[in-house]
Amino acid sequence: MPVFESSGAPCRPITAAAWASNSSACPGHFTLIGQTEDGASANFIRGFAIKAGYFLCYSRDLSAGMVVADVQVITDKETIPHGYCYIPEFLEHKASVGKKKRVCVRIVPLASVTTAVLDLKLTAKNKTMVQQYTCLGDINGFVVWCLKGQFSTPAPQAKPRRVSLDMRSLSLEGSGPLQPLRPSNPPDVPQNVSCRRSKLDTNNLVEGVNDGGNHSNIHSITGMDGVPFSLHPKFESQSDTKVSAGALSGIRIRSVQDIENEYKYTFAVEEQAAERLCPSASG
Repeated sequence: MPVFESSGAPCRPITAAAWASNSSACPGHFTLIGQTEDGASANFIRGFAIKAGYFLCYSRDLSAGMVVADVQVITDKETIPHGYCYIPEFLEHKASVGKKKRVCVRIVPLASVTTAVLDLKLTAKNKTMVQQYTCLGDINGFVVWCLKGQFSTPAPQAKPRRVSLDMRSLSLEGSGPLQPLRPSNPPDVPQNVSCRRSKLDTNNLVEGVNDGGNHSNIHSITGMDGVPFSLHPKFESQSDTKVSAGALSGIRIRSVQDIENEYKYTFAVEEQAAERLCPSASG
């Protein structure tokens, strides 16, 4: 009895098995077993001048995330084991598969097992055997062999992404390390902002940074924050002119009492109107 050695266990597991009439009927991601290990045709329909046929095929496509954990060959009188299913058929019109013996598989999620079916082979009945493979049984003069073991899945490869020039311009690599905000390192001021206003903004910003524990400033933000302040050009020119001392001599400095006396209001009109609207009971 000839003995065939396995040519090395495949790393990727088998994810599906099926019947197919020929290579054209076999799905694209399936591999058709066209010959046995001893070189004979693996067509399960035998006879002279028979054009029809069906072959065993398998797939290693892991896109569905499922693998074949076990394979069994059972007769038509046996009950299919729990968790197993018959393999599908990709046959030409009016072709059929023999039902006296059936092939069933147990398909499980990829992440739930560490061992699975790695390979399937066919040999002629009672003539050859394959080392390290398990004999599942014979179907129509062929013996089905199964190899089970640990498997490895290919590591996913990251697809290169195209980065536009606009995204590259946002890189902060060339900007250098950020420096702490100090009075000697004020933020940039727009050119159209007056010199007086820029100094005020810089002082306020430094005071806000130093007062890190005061969280009440957050609630004082208004819609005008961040809007640059600038004077009209005609006022900018006037602000640079010097004021003479004589122009300031006529300014009168008033005290608080002077202001109270000048703007004192007795509310007499309001009191008279209230008396007319609400006369007293004695009147």
